Amino acid sequence: MKIVSIEVFATELPLLRPFIVAYDAFHELPSIIVKMTTDTGIVGYGEGMPDPHVTGETFYSTYEMLSRDVAPLLLGENPFDIEKIHKIMSAAVYHAPSAKAAIDIACFDVMGKATGQPVYNLLGGKVHSSLSVPYVISILPPEEMASQAADAVKAGYTSIKIKVGDDPATDVKRIRAVREAIGTTIQLRVDANQGWRNVATTMRVLKQVEDCEMEWIEQPVLADDIIGLAEVRQKTTIPVMIDEGLHGDKEMREVIMRQAADLINIKLMKCGGLYPACKLVAQAEMAGMGCQIGSMVESSIATAAGAHLSIAKSMIFSNEMVGPLMFSRDFGVLTYEKNELLVTDAPGLGVDVNEATVRELSVQSTLIQ
Repeated sequence: MKIVSIEVFATELPLLRPFIVAYDAFHELPSIIVKMTTDTGIVGYGEGMPDPHVTGETFYSTYEMLSRDVAPLLLGENPFDIEKIHKIMSAAVYHAPSAKAAIDIACFDVMGKATGQPVYNLLGGKVHSSLSVPYVISILPPEEMASQAADAVKAGYTSIKIKVGDDPATDVKRIRAVREAIGTTIQLRVDANQGWRNVATTMRVLKQVEDCEMEWIEQPVLADDIIGLAEVRQKTTIPVMIDEGLHGDKEMREVIMRQAADLINIKLMKCGGLYPACKLVAQAEMAGMGCQIGSMVESSIATAAGAHLSIAKSMIFSNEMVGPLMFSRDFGVLTYEKNELLVTDAPGLGVDVNEATVRELSVQSTLIQ
């Protein structure tokens, strides 16, 4: 089997409501879609969701890199040779994880379709019986976040994740308001997205909300400050999760060495796809660290990839595969029942991609053959 063409689409996905985090506010999200075709006629789809604040890539830099520098090198390669494909991409460009993730995911979609297997069977088989997802709340006034959280609990969610980080004093009010609104039996996860920046601010906030029984605090300090994150972990009893500070093997080694986090948030867009993500899970298992599969608020394509990984690895105890719930339009359909994401046993990613929608939402496309 050989790759005979790769088509790259620069698309914009409309959100149902603005998505607001500590470092930005989004009204629509740019998504790079890859359509990979083989000489056997099998077509696989992948997705890259670049974020200049997290992956160091922009919408158009990712599109141009895939179109000009990466995809042409992969023509004639076998999608099953996934390690070789990653080596080719790494030799062509340093880092650029979301661009590589788009190719990686497309390869796994092809492999699954070629073998008649869902992607999770290619990753070790299904170890979890089901996947539950949290309800994610953007940065808003405390009373609005509390109201959304209460409504989510009524709708059947058992875990609430709130975004904070724009103002420490208001963040204390947000955390307290949401905890009061959802009661003590619902899990509360807090994500500062680097917004508290340093150890001093982080500890000032955490000491005021220690009684709120947070399941964990995620990335409170700047991404590059792994030493600071380790200090936070030493000074608090609240479990600490690293997100933006963890991309690949280099950061993972430092996190383990410094004992900087209790938990890690793996995102396919940060590490470069399913193949490198599996390596991070293996390292976390050796270090005894629980894993979450996070999301850059991706369409059904990359969300499905993350779901297949989540259901296939015992060390992955949590996932945030909620992107499709946040878009007014999508390229495919994933099925959610209350707080559960149903992972299909159809071959590949199991997403029936509507190519007409991909083309309609594209602002630019290139065919490499």
